[in-house]
Amino acid sequence: MSGPKAIIRHETWTLTPDREPDAPPLKYKMQCGVCGDASDESGGWNEPQEWALGHSGQNPSHPSYSEVITRPWRTYMHN
Repeated sequence: MSGPKAIIRHETWTLTPDREPDAPPLKYKMQCGVCGDASDESGGWNEPQEWALGHSGQNPSHPSYSEVITRPWRTYMHN
């Protein structure tokens, strides 16, 4: 007779923003809600906001935007 083919172990995992020193930086961009155009990703807010204001200036019928944030996350298993 042979032993078990698989061992199942249930673990508890947590998902949290990655704040480790080697974590990738947060990235921000703005995306036009009318045409879908978007700013370049940036490590700060100034460039995406300036892009949105400029885009509205060139396209007065484009007043709505979405904030897009890329935030690194990590998981860890509880002991």
